[in-house]
Amino acid sequence: MRDMGAERLEEAVASCVALLRTAEDRDWEGTGAGRLEWSCRRTALHMAEALMRYSGQLAARARERYVPFALPLDDAANGELLRAVETTQRLLCAVIRTTPDDVRAFHPYPFGSANRDGFAAMGVAEVLLHTHDIAEGLGLTYEPSAELPEFVLTRIFPHVRPDTDHWRTLLWATGRGDLPDRAPVTDWHGNHNLVIPTERLTLQGVTPAAAADLGAGGDGGFDWVDSGPFQGTREAAGMLLKAYEAGVHRPEWGVFVLVRREDGRAVGCMGFHGTPEEGRAEVGYDLSEDARGHGYATEALRALSDRALARDEVTALIAVIDHDNTPSRAVVSRAGFVEAGEPGDNEDEVVYERRG
Repeated sequence: MRDMGAERLEEAVASCVALLRTAEDRDWEGTGAGRLEWSCRRTALHMAEALMRYSGQLAARARERYVPFALPLDDAANGELLRAVETTQRLLCAVIRTTPDDVRAFHPYPFGSANRDGFAAMGVAEVLLHTHDIAEGLGLTYEPSAELPEFVLTRIFPHVRPDTDHWRTLLWATGRGDLPDRAPVTDWHGNHNLVIPTERLTLQGVTPAAAADLGAGGDGGFDWVDSGPFQGTREAAGMLLKAYEAGVHRPEWGVFVLVRREDGRAVGCMGFHGTPEEGRAEVGYDLSEDARGHGYATEALRALSDRALARDEVTALIAVIDHDNTPSRAVVSRAGFVEAGEPGDNEDEVVYERRG
């Protein structure tokens, strides 16, 4: 999957500046920005500050808090503010292009960090949404290309059911518009992918964008071992995509790619068949052929299970395994699962269970 973050951010800022330069001689300080409590001027300054902050977070690999930054633009004219947006966009694009994908930096919601793709999506969202706010205040019409809101939705709004109109969906999801079949949104956050560390691996949550690429035969943005993703990984990506399209996908109950710490290469996939039902959630996994026999599946399953069973809504995890799949049965046993004493969907399956 080609990394499009910097290109999408460049496109978003170009569309913003092209529109707002047509009104830079207007009174931005005395005009409210759409539904915000800010003026158009304050909103434009916020755009530049946000892009600067994101570049600082990612460049510094900040782990616990925001890196302090401030732009001395209190007396800047409207055109200078747009120039600042262009400049801070170039800084963030440079950082995105030079930061390895496995690097994560602090962002508070919801799991405490984001990677370069997440920061790119946040940057694009800041520009699209606040250009909309300023345009609304100034009485201008703004309609970005469909690829830009789709980029944002498939990376940091995985919990939002998509629609054919990506722009209207993003506006609705951020409390700026209405959709006919959905209740108004009054409180919202972006939702970055979850990463679970183990001794030798990181379990990296798969976004809808990555799932679509994996399902179509791509790499999902991961550097795989030579044997590539096993077929089960592509099937799991398809399941995630169906859940996303139905509006029922939740990242913490999704699919994770297992990435080896020593070389950053993906070795397999693990995740859930859906959100818990009556306190139970089903897990599944596979490993690429080159990565088998090293204990990666057991290590990952222990970590994923420990995290899931620590949640109040989960009382048990189950794994359904073919009776003749001796290696997989050994994996779940080493990870603390025991035979549940109940049949699977057919007589050739065994159900294993681990309780909290």
